[in-house]
Amino acid sequence: MADRAGAASPPQGVTRRSPRVPRTPKPWGQRALKPLAWILSLLPLAVLVWRAATDNLGAEPVEEVLHATGYWALVLLLATLAVSPMRKLSGWNPLIGVRRLLGLFAFLYATLHVAVYFGVEQFFDLSAAIEDIIKRPFITVGFLAWLLLIPLAATSTKGWIRRLGKRWQLLHRLVYLIAALGVVHFLWSTKVDEPEPVIFAVGLLVLLAFRAPLLRKRFSARE
Repeated sequence: MADRAGAASPPQGVTRRSPRVPRTPKPWGQRALKPLAWILSLLPLAVLVWRAATDNLGAEPVEEVLHATGYWALVLLLATLAVSPMRKLSGWNPLIGVRRLLGLFAFLYATLHVAVYFGVEQFFDLSAAIEDIIKRPFITVGFLAWLLLIPLAATSTKGWIRRLGKRWQLLHRLVYLIAALGVVHFLWSTKVDEPEPVIFAVGLLVLLAFRAPLLRKRFSARE
């Protein structure tokens, strides 16, 4: 018996490894969440490219592309803000996993929006673009929103989250201001009788209402 026990024991200085515990596979819904977010976020861009390739952008193609890219930038930005309230209401934590992705796609559409404005509408004329941005308030507000999005997109990686620590959360709260500027830009750039900007404004107010109790708790905790 002693010989058997000795044969079964590992050599001196060698640590016996515990057997690997197999990972529990994620539920189907959780595994499908990110691919679905990718597909839904890229779909408007794919449709826009298809419409451009088939010469189906209407009588004013530049305006149509500007509208579509700006519209989906705002949709994805509000979707980013909606992730936390939806997670709290549903109790489904995996939703947080798509927040960064939605935010980056919002930045992509906003950048395409600015690129079309500068490259196609202004013909890469920097002085004319600057003059237009200064002269027209709705463009001023929209351009400011895009500028504020740049540091948020640049610091969205795990490395930057570690580097900035608590300052990262403070920086990324700018997303609420950016969303408000985006809604104002949309309101000022459309006709009075169009309902879409009003729907966005109401949606943003609802999301801010969800955020308000948390802000009150933080202020009271500091006091």
